[in-house]
Amino acid sequence: MSETRPDRPVRFADPARNAAYWARIERIVDSAPPLSNEQRAAIRTAFHRPTSPR
Repeated sequence: MSETRPDRPVRFADPARNAAYWARIERIVDSAPPLSNEQRAAIRTAFHRPTSPR
């Protein structure tokens, strides 16, 4: 199974279960089709909100 990475939260206290969880996430992400330019633009728009003046 994959090793523990410091940039990932610990999902489960059991290291083996945590590694299995992240391995499953990696498999799901690796099998997903690439995003289209329209999908990328929608995601950027959703996260790029101008700050409102206070």
